[in-house]
Amino acid sequence: MMDQKQILKQMIDFNKATFDNSFNAMIMLQEQTERMSSQLLDQAAWLPEDGKKAIADWVSAYKTGRDDFKKSVDDSFKKVTEFFEQT
Repeated sequence: MMDQKQILKQMIDFNKATFDNSFNAMIMLQEQTERMSSQLLDQAAWLPEDGKKAIADWVSAYKTGRDDFKKSVDDSFKKVTEFFEQT
């Protein structure tokens, strides 16, 4: 019979894999939406350049936040894994 430590490690690994797969799917969807939006904005003669720049800045800030969130989650998974490896 597996010990509790091994079961917990498998649960953590499963949760990390699930998170990574979901996060990667979200990124793919966001990138596809960004490409389509970018093409639309390129054709939007009615939108001033300041508006286009504001949207580009917003997308950049969103990506930075997304990357920071991923790093935070990865760090948390690493800490929890290290904790269970020590016990």
